[in-house]
This record gives sequence, C-alpha cells and structure tokens, in this order.
Amino acid sequence: MSSTSNSPASSVAWEEAATKDAWTKLFTFAVLGQVLWPVMSLGAFVLMILLGKWSMWFLLPLSLYALYRAFIQRQYIVSAVQMRRILKVYPWRSQETPESGIGQIPGAKLGDVWLAFPNPDRPDTLVRVILHGHVRSVWWRRRLGRGYETEKTAQVATVWFAGDPRFAGVVAVPGPRRLFVLYQLAAATTGGERGFSPEALSRAQLAGVKRSVVGQRSTG
Repeated sequence: MSSTSNSPASSVAWEEAATKDAWTKLFTFAVLGQVLWPVMSLGAFVLMILLGKWSMWFLLPLSLYALYRAFIQRQYIVSAVQMRRILKVYPWRSQETPESGIGQIPGAKLGDVWLAFPNPDRPDTLVRVILHGHVRSVWWRRRLGRGYETEKTAQVATVWFAGDPRFAGVVAVPGPRRLFVLYQLAAATTGGERGFSPEALSRAQLAGVKRSVVGQRSTG
C-alpha cells in the first residue's frame, strides 16, 4: 500500500497561496474559453463564406472543433467551481506511487482509468475512483494505470489529493499543478467502501457532494 501524509501542512488546501494561484489560472482559462471558442467557430465559418469553397478543407474542421469545445466549455467552469468548494474543506495529502489501473473494477468500462486512495475512516482499505470528465482528463489518462514506468508515468509517481475518495476530491501533481476533479457516481462503491462516519458525511456535504450520492451510499 502506498504511503500517505499531509503535504503541505495546512488545515485545508485553499489556505495555500499556490493552490489559490493554480485554481485562479484554471478558472480564468475556463472563462476565456467560454468566450473565445464560440468566436473562433463563428470566425472560421465567416471566413469560409468570404474565401470560397476551397477554404472548407481546413476551415470547416476548425469551425466544428471550436463549436464542440464551446459546447463542452461549461463543464470546465462547473468543474472549477466544484473544485474550489472541495479545496476549502479538505487538506492536501501526498501519496507516493498511488495504485492505479485501467478497467477491471466494478463500474469501470473498458479503457476507464482509476486511482485508489485510502478510506479516511478505514486507512487499511483503498477506495478506487474512476476518472470521469472532460478533455483535461487526457493528461492523467496517459500517465496512470500502465503498470510499468515510463517518462510519463514517472510524472505521477507522487500525487496530491484533497477530498474523500468515497465522495469526491481534487487530484494534482505536486505544486500543485494539473488540478482535476474526481467524483464517485451514485452507488459506485461496494462492501467495506460504503461506510462513512457522520463527520465524513458532514464534510462531504459541505464540499458540495450531491445528495443522490450520499443517500444511495449511506449505511444508515
């Protein structure tokens, strides 16, 4: 089992200036994308009309891709807002060589990448969290679950995690950098992973965990 420790030593991750800076940068780019991707899509379409049919070969794919990014950009903003709530409740914990894999766990589809973190109420038990989400997950997917070391997998030999893996959390490489929200789907965990203390439940709700997840996974 990989080791876990507080890093850095703050009561909550949001108290760290580096965390605020990383989140502000992420949120700023998310908002800018909401403006720039639609403009790019419309601009490429207008240029197609002005330049003629020959320009469709490279401007049409550009316009469609920018339209797609504009469509999913709201997810980036929502994710950033969720991330901020989590970072204001939980501290960063550093985990060396975290267990990870691809598929082969309950709820995982073929190709789904997952990470495992200790259960806060039962540290001897690991809780696996599947990487759901948007384009930003690609960086993590390319580095986790390989089962062998490469130059890329070495970049996630140590990860920071703020949250409760039974509900939701934020994962990052030390710094922090590459912030990404992890969350459990309702009833995703089973057996010993289900139980949680009243304190854990209270913190999860404060961090904005959906009631449907709490309700379906409560042990009473």
